[in-house]
Amino acid sequence: MSVTHELGEVVAERRLEAVAEDGTRTPVIVRLGTPEPDPHPEARGDWHCPRQILGLGDEAVATSYGVDSLQAFLLSVYATRLQLEERARVASVRLNWLGQEGLGLEVDPRI
Repeated sequence: MSVTHELGEVVAERRLEAVAEDGTRTPVIVRLGTPEPDPHPEARGDWHCPRQILGLGDEAVATSYGVDSLQAFLLSVYATRLQLEERARVASVRLNWLGQEGLGLEVDPRI
């Protein structure tokens, strides 16, 4: 059985650029929705955070789950990074953010 998720209100967005080997550039948009309590009766207080990637393959809304809203949000960011890396590999493109190669989705607390 397939579950359809809705993005809802967008609370975070990142604009990237996919650059093909021939130099062709395509905009890629990442959107994260508002974390919300999981409505399923068996969820027992868990939360979910929807996410969507536009411009790089499948544009369906997916979701990540956590024990609270922050964990759901962080797991959604993590899953988005993994999806972007995989899709870029499959499409043979480089992803740029702010004109530099990379996604800017990793945090180094030493900075």
